[in-house]
Amino acid sequence: MTVTASQVKELRETTGAGMMDCKAALTEAKGDMEKAVDILRKRGSATLQKKAGRVANEGIIDAYIHAGGKLGVILEVNCETDFVARNKDFKNFVHDLAMHIAAANPLWISRDEISPEVITKERDIYKEQALNEGKPEKVIDKIVEGKLEKFYERTCLLDQPFVKNQEITIKNYLGELVGKIGENIVIRRFDRYLLGEEE
Repeated sequence: MTVTASQVKELRETTGAGMMDCKAALTEAKGDMEKAVDILRKRGSATLQKKAGRVANEGIIDAYIHAGGKLGVILEVNCETDFVARNKDFKNFVHDLAMHIAAANPLWISRDEISPEVITKERDIYKEQALNEGKPEKVIDKIVEGKLEKFYERTCLLDQPFVKNQEITIKNYLGELVGKIGENIVIRRFDRYLLGEEE
């Protein structure tokens, strides 16, 4: 099947991916726009894995202050080159991220940062809840794992659905940007401040 220039243009505008990547994805998806978007997303995640080992010591620090000045976020995101640090897409990503953190209040960037003690405690709570609800012994482990996934979704930045597009997680959004820019991008650290909140 032939992929038209207008299809490539539409997919490019939707995803921000390169022209050749869009054409290849559309060809693979036999012209189905939704499938082509999924293909590009998966490739973005694959690119993210490939680039993850490269050193990222450039980047920017950004801040987001919510209307009324009672909630604010300061955030550092790193990339490999100063050129990318000045890139509009990169800057937009960092600002979106700061706004997302203000709204979604993650506790950690990724699951790797959570101490084993916290995970053990959560598992114990979920197991106790399932037993108290009279759930059969054979399904308790599955219930605990499901609740643990929800816990990651609530508390880990990379697992959270992006506030501006609930269809994707922050990890998907990061993967798409890495695929588009071609550099390793690392969310280094953030702080979220709520007026009057205790440290």
